[in-house]
Amino acid sequence: MTTAGTVASGHTIPADWAGLHPAGARNPTGVRGVQVDGYFPDTSTFNAAHGWNHDSQFVIRLPARWNGGLVVAGSPGVRGQYANDFTISDWALAKGYAYAATDKGNVGATFYRDGARPGDAIAEWNHRLTQLTKAAKKAVASHYRRPARRTYAAGVSNGGYLVRWQLENHPGLYDGGVDWEGTLWRAHGPNLLTFLPRALRGYAAGDTAEVQAAGFPADSSFLWDFHFKVYWDLTQRIYREELDPAYDGSTEAGTPFCASGTPACDADYDYASRPRSVRKAVQKISLNGRIGRPLITLHGTLDTLLPISLDSDVYERLVRTRGRDRLHRYYRIEGGNHVDGLAAVQGSARIRPILPCFRSAFTALEGWTTGGEAPPPDATLPRPATGDLPNECSLAR
Repeated sequence: MTTAGTVASGHTIPADWAGLHPAGARNPTGVRGVQVDGYFPDTSTFNAAHGWNHDSQFVIRLPARWNGGLVVAGSPGVRGQYANDFTISDWALAKGYAYAATDKGNVGATFYRDGARPGDAIAEWNHRLTQLTKAAKKAVASHYRRPARRTYAAGVSNGGYLVRWQLENHPGLYDGGVDWEGTLWRAHGPNLLTFLPRALRGYAAGDTAEVQAAGFPADSSFLWDFHFKVYWDLTQRIYREELDPAYDGSTEAGTPFCASGTPACDADYDYASRPRSVRKAVQKISLNGRIGRPLITLHGTLDTLLPISLDSDVYERLVRTRGRDRLHRYYRIEGGNHVDGLAAVQGSARIRPILPCFRSAFTALEGWTTGGEAPPPDATLPRPATGDLPNECSLAR
């Protein structure tokens, strides 16, 4: 059931997980068991996998040698249900965990067309992971004839956001979670709509100080051009369409970057001046830091989509303000970027893969939740000068 076998058998979609893991990462193979592909009733039809043309698709994998645990995940970005197959599923299955993942209920660059009101499409993501967790627990109990002893949530980017939200709102479903650079939504900021327009304006004008003021540190500048062309504009547009469609009501995501000064240009978007209804839409999906189960957060210092100073640094403070810091560990990964796939392009001297740190964090979470062994204290983990970076990471400084 690992990607080594599911690619050949057609039980995964490599495009879902392409570019998310570092070159040279070693993954286990040969795990046998049962895979279930399905979907929950839904009204949107963006996901064409299996010819169903039906969203809210999921995958559940039940290994023959089960360790009594369950790992659930939501997809990063706006990808399908197989997006975590290389980064999470392969490794979890080899450890004996049952695994379940969802496409979050809507996929693709026009996901914002789902839902009746602004914010509904993203709010559905949270519902779908809750729904899948409950269903997967029942499937596990039926298949193995006993319930899971422990259940963990794990995810990257938007999947990491889902982990945070679940542990804030449905902690009773889980024993803990690992949040790998989860997206932060706050009604009064920071959020994607507060910093991406500034980065777009600054980079287009050649104003490096403005890009830095948007939250992206100077030492990430070698990544700015790629993110300007691939991530910043598209991301700003699709999430603004979801949360503030009245800003233009006509511009489709994926159109070329507009020159500043063009009517309704997203580079000129000013979240603070938008109507109160926009903040209400963001409030619907906001995080508060009130986690109810152990959570380990990882974030790269060179994240050039979700700047660490405006995301996980802020979330750590929220958790502390809520008095939940005893349930939280936060590791800043020096040299880590938003996607590990760029490590091969830029070289390990510039970008450090986060995947092995995720695996170390998951192992630490196991010890924390089953044996009471507290993980190492919060830290910024320095980039090692030597070693097998795609496969090794210590959480201890």
